[in-house]
Amino acid sequence: MKSSRLRHRLAGTAAVTVLVGAGALAAAPAAVAKANVLTINKVALRAPDIQVKVTYSCDPGMNHQLVANAIEINQPGPEEPVAAGTIKTDKLTCDYDNHAAQITMHTLGTPFNKGEKVKVAVFYFDDDGFSYARQETVVVL
Repeated sequence: MKSSRLRHRLAGTAAVTVLVGAGALAAAPAAVAKANVLTINKVALRAPDIQVKVTYSCDPGMNHQLVANAIEINQPGPEEPVAAGTIKTDKLTCDYDNHAAQITMHTLGTPFNKGEKVKVAVFYFDDDGFSYARQETVVVL
């Protein structure tokens, strides 16, 4: 009889522990989600440059730049138009929230023209040379 009582007490204690743990989890605030997300909203030709509007979010304390590159994809070769632009670390607001930014990509060499098909990529680039959260799109200027 004694072992039966002990089993009931152990089972009751285990049940209470599970219920208390579940209640604590249900009452806990939601954890802050990590950010570092990019979305390309719009790409436009602003001769001779290209502008890309993005929505970004990043973790506080991140030390990276927001980089944009564009390349014309219908004309392969050494004279293909390319463009690049950057938003430096100190110009980014990193607080987990979404923020809008506009990056002007300056054309290097041959300029882009209206009607050209262009591949645009945006990504974060850190001090160690790593890039991440890369987003790409193809548009006609």
